[in-house]
Amino acid sequence: MFKNQYYYFVAGLHDFSFDSTKLPFTVSEFKEILYDELKTDDKKLIDKYFLEADKDNLLKLLSDKEAEIIKTSVFSREDILSTIKSIQENEGEKHKDIPEIFDNFIRQWLKEDAESENKNWEDILTSLYMDYGAKVKNTLVSEWFTLNLNIGNLLAAIYSRKYGLDVKQVVVGNNHIAKIIRANANSRDFGLEQELEYYDAIVRISEDTDIYERERKIDKFRWDWLDENTVFDYFNIEYLFAYLCKLQILERWVQLNVEEGERVFRELIANMKKDVIVPDEE
Repeated sequence: MFKNQYYYFVAGLHDFSFDSTKLPFTVSEFKEILYDELKTDDKKLIDKYFLEADKDNLLKLLSDKEAEIIKTSVFSREDILSTIKSIQENEGEKHKDIPEIFDNFIRQWLKEDAESENKNWEDILTSLYMDYGAKVKNTLVSEWFTLNLNIGNLLAAIYSRKYGLDVKQVVVGNNHIAKIIRANANSRDFGLEQELEYYDAIVRISEDTDIYERERKIDKFRWDWLDENTVFDYFNIEYLFAYLCKLQILERWVQLNVEEGERVFRELIANMKKDVIVPDEE
């Protein structure tokens, strides 16, 4: 299949490495110049990546119309709020301008008393988004979503066991690996040692006692995966997608220091414990 080539644009991009201490530009800035160059079909593909920001924005705006939103989103505040209002007023009408997962989630949120329901709405939407991304008709993008879903679920399972939480409640998505973890929540390896090629690598990383270094190693694993899976991609959309993913990883670490890295991790643990009942000790 013919792929669009972006020779001059790629040739003009700044190089950077995982250990770089400065950004060539922010993700937001890169999105702006990238979208000026992309063909329509490639832009739609990259939209799938930036929908993660829309996912977070949707959750915020359903609770607070004035909430501060992430600016790298595909849809504006007005787009999201008008969609919510439209669904409220016309329940039977499907909205083609937004992904079906968002349409379905808004309907579920509005149908139930979201404030009183004991549900982790963030996990519900994350599951929808990750499953959606894994079905994208581009091998690299689809496998990137799957990689992050698998890593996230394995780490969540490991830390849940460590803190005595219910493993099944922290696993999101419905792919093969997620189902195996849920079915083998009490097994030593969650049934993954023979199923997930990078199981041992992630387990070793999870055992690092330095929180900051552990998070760094996880992102380095992702970075290396991108390198390995774009060896023969030079000027196409796969190269640009990998560049974008790496830029976002770098942006995270340029902005974080050691103390903030620990704070982020503690927040992850706190969020994991939220709405989960820790069993009483016998």
